[in-house]
Amino acid sequence: MQIVREPTEAIPESSLKGKTLLLPFILICTLFFLWGMVQNLDGILIPHLKKACQLNNRQSTLIDTAIFLAYFLMAIPAGMLLKKFGYKNSIIIGLLLATIGAALFIPAANTMAYTGFLGALFILGCGIAILETAANPYSAILGDPAGATTRLNLAAAFNGLAAFVAPLVGAIFILSGKEYTANQLKAMPDASRSAYLLHEASSVKLPYGVLAGTLAVIAVLFFFAKLPEVKNVSKEPSAGGSLFGALRHRHLSMAVVAQFFYVGAQVCVTSFFIRMAKQGAGFDEKTAGYYLAIYGFLFMGGRFIGTFFLQFIKSYKLLSIYSVIAVLLCAIAILGKGAYVVYCLGAIGFFMSIMFPTIFALGIDGIGDDTKSGSSWLIMSIVGGAVIPYIMATVIDLNGDQIQIGYIIPLLCFLVVLYFGMSGYKIRKSLI
Repeated sequence: MQIVREPTEAIPESSLKGKTLLLPFILICTLFFLWGMVQNLDGILIPHLKKACQLNNRQSTLIDTAIFLAYFLMAIPAGMLLKKFGYKNSIIIGLLLATIGAALFIPAANTMAYTGFLGALFILGCGIAILETAANPYSAILGDPAGATTRLNLAAAFNGLAAFVAPLVGAIFILSGKEYTANQLKAMPDASRSAYLLHEASSVKLPYGVLAGTLAVIAVLFFFAKLPEVKNVSKEPSAGGSLFGALRHRHLSMAVVAQFFYVGAQVCVTSFFIRMAKQGAGFDEKTAGYYLAIYGFLFMGGRFIGTFFLQFIKSYKLLSIYSVIAVLLCAIAILGKGAYVVYCLGAIGFFMSIMFPTIFALGIDGIGDDTKSGSSWLIMSIVGGAVIPYIMATVIDLNGDQIQIGYIIPLLCFLVVLYFGMSGYKIRKSLI
């Protein structure tokens, strides 16, 4: 399909009001939900494919590496797409690419090829990287600038909804609840062992097939919808929209660093949640999956409640408060014992909820024509989700497969976010 630029000129944000913005905002919210489904299925996919493909901790975190590395590699091309084709057509390209990635789960499951799963996840990640690069700034500038952070957090609340729905879907349709030790698998006849592993791998086909179909339908809706292109208002001298010139804004540069560590922390907590629930609380696989859904529910609730609090509390202050609480909860998770350790992880989900959209909105605040390039940098920083979990897995493997000790990594990440909320967010003299 040939992508054609919109024939109309960009519309100043001040001229867009009321009903003109309602349908575009609703469609944007669906994107937040869809990429939330992709990201939050990873918490199920990692322990599941670890079992189905017989992987160690570090190998299993390559699932995170594949999808979040795609963010890093695709962020700059995504910014170029935004400049060339605008928000709407870039979103359609991202949806189509994500559709292909989700559909490739079916042949990967049929062949039981772990590299096939990683390839599918990488393509899927490229698609949602484009979606995030376009949708995050678009939701922020789609209306009154004073409400940008609130608007972005409201849209991101639907990403939080996916954090609840995705683990629930995964627990029901992907996790079988059948687990065998290494010795039990070795004792099985070859045919029985192969049949068991193939059945485990094949359980991903239905949810990812449905995801592919949904992404395709949403792409069609965007094709026929009328979305305005909105100009940005600058509070600082612009670098003319150049990629590296955008980093002259010190607060944007600090936001990129904070986002790298925040995303790494979030992925660590989610990816190792089921293993923590099994090892720390003695839960079985299915029960651990349902607790992951509760964690997602708290994450979702935190987005909505955080959006409410932002009406009364400055966004940087709320970010700082939540960061301190997340640090304390990580410390309890590391030092504590029993089921309440899992409850602490659920609470971390609540207090992480507003961090990504708040860092994003503070990072692109007042950078004018550099907004699209700044968005690319902030999406590129999501590569933290590829790097930090592997570091955590290495810490765990080097400490006798003890999951709890690994949570020192997200604790340190939240300290970086705390610094951004206390100082790094401030709009100061340009770096260059």
